[in-house]
Amino acid sequence: MPLRQISFHIVHPEAVLAAGLHALLDGQPGLRPAPLGEADVLLTDYDHALRHAGQVAARILLLTQRDSECELRRALDGGVHGYLLQSCSAEELRLAVRQLGRGQPYLSPALRPGVADGARRAHLTGRETDVLRLLALGRCDKAIARELGIGLGTVKTHVKGVLSKLDATARTHAVVVAAQRGLIAVRPPDSRPQAGGSAGA
Repeated sequence: MPLRQISFHIVHPEAVLAAGLHALLDGQPGLRPAPLGEADVLLTDYDHALRHAGQVAARILLLTQRDSECELRRALDGGVHGYLLQSCSAEELRLAVRQLGRGQPYLSPALRPGVADGARRAHLTGRETDVLRLLALGRCDKAIARELGIGLGTVKTHVKGVLSKLDATARTHAVVVAAQRGLIAVRPPDSRPQAGGSAGA
């Protein structure tokens, strides 16, 4: 029985890189180039991947230098099927294309230890992420409840969820873990004018 052909299409802003990818894939057993509308796999960069996700029938294989958990999670949440680092070998590139062509996902094993597992496990909800960002700014539960317009009990529930998903023992630990994984950008607490201070000349 002849090997099923997996069709691929490449969209990349760097023409030289796109040509190199095409040369590595074209003519390989079971692989053939095709127009975007007919391709099984779309191989593209980070920004184009998110732009095309959900808009094309092809399964999307993202090739990038970005390796933070935040960026990986954003891509997977956005509908990307495969995540490949630009430092991959030609063999890994072909493996990833074939795997997506068979309907299976692919995550580069070169991702930093814990990044891929963390992206799968620590799937914070939008509200949990909001709470986490405010925790990073030093807000107490009452301040978080006020800023988000939710009840104090709800805040505590979200905090508990954040601690559990990040395997953190305390709030400060959760902020440190989240920052290390690239889930949040830690900024110094807001500098707020003291009551009664000078408002200017």
